[in-house]
Amino acid sequence: MNREHCYWLLKSEPTSYSIDHLKRDKKTPWTGVRNYRARNFMRDDMQKGDLCLFYHSNADEIGIAGVATVASAPYADPTQFEKASHYFDEGSTKESPRWQLVDIAFVRKFSRVIPLIELKADPALAGMMVTEKGSRLSVQPVSQKHFQHIVDDLAD
Repeated sequence: MNREHCYWLLKSEPTSYSIDHLKRDKKTPWTGVRNYRARNFMRDDMQKGDLCLFYHSNADEIGIAGVATVASAPYADPTQFEKASHYFDEGSTKESPRWQLVDIAFVRKFSRVIPLIELKADPALAGMMVTEKGSRLSVQPVSQKHFQHIVDDLAD
């Protein structure tokens, strides 16, 4: 992966955690990722300073709501050790944690959610993972070209 700058898309259900929550909190640990491929992106590829498109999924307005930045190196997701947590993993140990996360920080909220239907219809975004049929991955890479088009041309 080209390390000049990497770009990502992070999906979150806004009823659980929205761009407004991140704006209020300024920074948050990106807990609860329980897909190995998404975990590997965070653990192996994300670096502090990488930019992320913040995507609202499973909502009235599905689409990109703003921009965040990776604000930490990867570390063990503490929710995997909390028995009361929905994300508890009895097979994970503190000596050998299975799940990793990064902190993300607020950069900006767009004046509108850029809808998935608009992303899919835009020829400049052909090949972007989120626009592909069946793409459900909660953490996914985004090319610099796609990131710049969204931020410079589609957002306010």
